[in-house]
Amino acid sequence: MKPLTRAEEQIMQQLWKLKQAFVKDIIDKLPSPKPHYNTVSTLIKILVDKGFVGFKAYGKSHQYYPLISKEEYSKKTMNHFLKGYFGGSFSNMVSFFVKEKDISIRELESLLRQIKQPKKSTKK
Repeated sequence: MKPLTRAEEQIMQQLWKLKQAFVKDIIDKLPSPKPHYNTVSTLIKILVDKGFVGFKAYGKSHQYYPLISKEEYSKKTMNHFLKGYFGGSFSNMVSFFVKEKDISIRELESLLRQIKQPKKSTKK
């Protein structure tokens, strides 16, 4: 999976929220100053080429939808981040944030509780 640029990720964030949308719908959800229609359209075409977005054609209009879930992208991005910056070690990452005081004791305890809970099965 190719990584997303910041602009592509901004488009994907809106598309994940909307589930399906036309370019105008995505632009309406973006913060001001709003990008030009052609800019968003070009970014979406790139996302289609990268395999992140699919579309349904309605004449000359296209309705876009995500092909990759936000959860799937988040998982792959975090795994890449973990490998690149912390040698693949979750404990090294947590230790870094604790040392930098970016994580409170309460947050750390909450994280530990979540880790101790059995994983939810995604099988149907």
